[in-house]
Amino acid sequence: MNVVVIGHVDHGKSTVIGRLLADTDSLPEGKLEMVKENCRRNARPFEYAFLLDALKDEQAQGITIDSARCFFKSDQREYIIIDAPGHIEFLKNMISGAARAESALLVIDANEGVQENSRRHGYLLSMLGINQIAVGVNKMDLVDYDQKTFENIKEEYSEFLKQVGITPKGFIPISAREGDVIMKASENMPWYDGPAVLEMFDSFEKEASAVDKPLRFPVQDVYKFTANNDDRRIFAGRIETGSLNVGDEVVFLPSQKTSKITSIEGFNTEPATVTKAGESTGVTIETQIYVQRGELMCKADDTQAKIGSQFKVNIFWMGRQPMIKNKRYKLKLAGARTPVWLREIVNVLDASNLTTDSNKQQIERHDVAECILETLKPIGFDLTTEISQTGRFVIIDNYEISGGGVILDTVQEKQSRLEEYVAQREINWERSLITTEDRSARHGQKSSLILISGPAGIGKMPLAKKLEQELFNSGRFVYYLGVSNSLMSLDSDQGERDEYLRRLGEVAHLFNDAGVIIIATISDLDDYELEMIETLNQPNDCLVINMGENRFNQRTVDLQLKEDSDQAEAILTIHQLLMAKLYPDDYMI
Repeated sequence: MNVVVIGHVDHGKSTVIGRLLADTDSLPEGKLEMVKENCRRNARPFEYAFLLDALKDEQAQGITIDSARCFFKSDQREYIIIDAPGHIEFLKNMISGAARAESALLVIDANEGVQENSRRHGYLLSMLGINQIAVGVNKMDLVDYDQKTFENIKEEYSEFLKQVGITPKGFIPISAREGDVIMKASENMPWYDGPAVLEMFDSFEKEASAVDKPLRFPVQDVYKFTANNDDRRIFAGRIETGSLNVGDEVVFLPSQKTSKITSIEGFNTEPATVTKAGESTGVTIETQIYVQRGELMCKADDTQAKIGSQFKVNIFWMGRQPMIKNKRYKLKLAGARTPVWLREIVNVLDASNLTTDSNKQQIERHDVAECILETLKPIGFDLTTEISQTGRFVIIDNYEISGGGVILDTVQEKQSRLEEYVAQREINWERSLITTEDRSARHGQKSSLILISGPAGIGKMPLAKKLEQELFNSGRFVYYLGVSNSLMSLDSDQGERDEYLRRLGEVAHLFNDAGVIIIATISDLDDYELEMIETLNQPNDCLVINMGENRFNQRTVDLQLKEDSDQAEAILTIHQLLMAKLYPDDYMI
């Protein structure tokens, strides 16, 4: 069982862990004597925390900086104990450590009482969905083992935990330095008849196995091999929950493409027929559909993940700069990596006293906020209360993890940011005296964006250039918008690809408004990217010509060409499409 031990700085959590290690004989032989000798030589009082704080910075400053893990076992089971830092500057480390825990011991100094971080840590445990919590009231020796002091802290902190939806399994009066109520009852506190810390740990219930939950397999990458006529695509990743068998019907989200598992692959291993949660693996499927990295594989007959681009979340912000609206961030959730924006702040919570502010316009460092996020494209996800592995996320700002949170609920999607932008653009647009109809009549054509899509490397660009030449020679007002043009040239990073698509939509809108037919090629275009381009190009038309494998799941293309189509025949077929769609009835080529 994974147990995180947290608490306000200097409240003694590392000492509690050190005492557990020593009293359960879990230390390497001679370790305790070595640490005591080091303390003697340096004229420092021995602390059980020194058994854990291995980093020099930690020993020098007497605080836990990083989340350390250690192992021990009771007569009942084995434990992984996570020592999370208590100082406010290291809350990011605390959250990353606590996120792996199934239960928690929250330590409070009996002499100092409940502190700001004691409350903040309690709220963060609630936010992370850790409900098995015990509270250790430490340093009882400093208050002469006074029962009234213990009861006052118990009453105060119980009321706080109740407000964040946590019912603790118990409060334990302890003195980690003296060993009171760590392993068993203490004569110093005869008034306490509850479990000791180790007994409380043994009473924690192991959460349901991830294997018993619905399948969640984030696609981290797609490998394609060509040697020895091997044309397989292997979808690789780590199964977060559930199990997967050869023959299972699966669906990929958000694309909603379906297929059947034909094999389970491993590197340099024999093929298997089943794989399960916690295993990194690869699979091949029956139908060679196009699936992108970041999609979420579910079983077709399981409870499936949700799909959306807007969702309500609880977020804890740790960035140096506040989180603000209309700034582009990156969201990482399971295998998905996508641009995200803060759309709405519902309220910001002061975790130290649970007061809320519904009028804040930004999320400051160490704030906990309930808000609405919007991603550029829909993603597959779960509510954290249902499947935490695919309901937790982090936010990247300037290449640093600046926030973490959990998805609370789906949101009935309102007008998207892109739709709002286009609507505002139309309001602010200064229209020419020349109408769209005037331009169409002058040029004998209806302006439109012609997108030639399909896999990379199958000749889309030569076809587009030849099509432009043919249309130009026949008197058309046409322009090929090549990816190599300086305005559009961007690397293949996903964020830069999204920016390229945005620019394509904006530039196409300008050219179409001027009456020009625009031709552009895009590899591996999906339904959501096409929707983005079409929204930006409104109210102009967009014709989609697909070469080779059709990678759209929802959109019906206007023309499907074979990968090995003869160029002259393909252009003649495109001409026929344009005659029906873009040219007046009385004009013939």
